[in-house]
Amino acid sequence: MAKEQAVKFIDDPNAPEIFASGATGFFVANGNITITFESARADHSASPGPVYRAVVGRVILPAAAAQGLAVGLFDFLEKQGFDFKRG
Repeated sequence: MAKEQAVKFIDDPNAPEIFASGATGFFVANGNITITFESARADHSASPGPVYRAVVGRVILPAAAAQGLAVGLFDFLEKQGFDFKRG
């Protein structure tokens, strides 16, 4: 049996970044989880400009990777002092 090799991680400082003010939707298809992100935007064609919610991006992950993201993010936030206990 072939020994598994570790996959090398290469950081890309030019990878695109987006800001999202919220995760607005989740969708499951073919074992993949789609997360839709939104951000508030203003329409400056009127004054005052009405604010609306716009989709700024989507991330699609296999279910296992989405679970890893959720667990990792929760653990990270707990270590940063966020308290998620509900009273």
